[in-house]
Amino acid sequence: MSQKYKTGRHLLQIPGPTNVPDRILRAMDYPTIDHRGEEFFSLAKKCLTGIKDIFKTESNVIIYPASGTGAWEAALVNTLSPGDTVLMIETGHFASLWVKLAKRLGINSELIETNWRRGADAEKIAERLLLDKTGEIKAVCIVHNETSTGAMSDVFKVRKCIDHVGHNALLMVDTISSLASSEYCHDDWGVDVTVSGSQKGLMLPPGLSFNAISKKALAAYKRATMPRSYWDWREHIEANSTGSFPYTPATNMLFGLNEAILMLKEEGLENVFARHKRYAEATRLAVQTWGLEVLCENENDFSNTLTAVLLPDGHNADEFRSIVLDNFNMSLGNGLSRLAGKVFRIGHLGDFNDLMLIATLGGIEMGLSKSSVPHQVGGTQAAMQFLKQN
Repeated sequence: MSQKYKTGRHLLQIPGPTNVPDRILRAMDYPTIDHRGEEFFSLAKKCLTGIKDIFKTESNVIIYPASGTGAWEAALVNTLSPGDTVLMIETGHFASLWVKLAKRLGINSELIETNWRRGADAEKIAERLLLDKTGEIKAVCIVHNETSTGAMSDVFKVRKCIDHVGHNALLMVDTISSLASSEYCHDDWGVDVTVSGSQKGLMLPPGLSFNAISKKALAAYKRATMPRSYWDWREHIEANSTGSFPYTPATNMLFGLNEAILMLKEEGLENVFARHKRYAEATRLAVQTWGLEVLCENENDFSNTLTAVLLPDGHNADEFRSIVLDNFNMSLGNGLSRLAGKVFRIGHLGDFNDLMLIATLGGIEMGLSKSSVPHQVGGTQAAMQFLKQN
């Protein structure tokens, strides 16, 4: 039996991949060009230069045809050697995946565990590094914005704590769900490797990932002995100097990336960040009005790009999401690993405006009623009032 047609546009309100705006779709809808020709070299140079402004760095940014997981692997294999130790903070599902990847590569991953309701604790990181008198820990790896929980870590505070105890560890940061939507400063915050992907704040489909790298990270590259080929930084840096790539690039994705960078600059990055912060505040106000609980338990750690919502005991979040999808043609993010069935996640990032947020919250509020989840009415109205006043 064929699936029933659903009228209207599907609302994709997961925390990524996000909605791809028409301008970017049209930019990608372009005949494939010779990736060894001058037209491509010009495009690549625009992307390689423009993406530095998004990371807020003067250093190299490597662009891979890969998912964010590929960028994680690239960060590790270009800076470390087999048997090296890294300190990782398990702030959620994606932080835990980074740990698993490191272990598969033969890296000793020492883990600071959390309850998945906070960002990375800079003081605990400093305490552990202070005990590392011989410098065995080569890197600290954190997730800036944990997509599974809606908790954000203070990257600059982590950097200051590392420096305060005088440790030489590299700082590696995952910005997959925060780049181009929340304030991030690769250079000023002293980050050595920043990892990111195309499918969230950059408003692109999945398919590109990034490593922004510091001079200290490049020095570590020269000492690292981890096997690397596809991910090798040196080959990229050498090829990128002329606008080329060491292997076939994702040509049409770069057309989209160039357009995304133009759009972000047209709006102004500070305005982009303020817009996301405003939508996050409106969303949390709606959740509070409904009488539900935001998973992130400390307001200093609240994410600007997504909100994870706990359902009351006895109510399954996946069943709720299914009711919302069936009745209102809207996708919400599911709970991952230990949060499966307990939370749903609201994405409010990327190409997003006031009416899209109100439609999202309205669909959730109607879904709460249809699924008989105990709640107070008026969350959507409270968000509307907030948006009008702010």
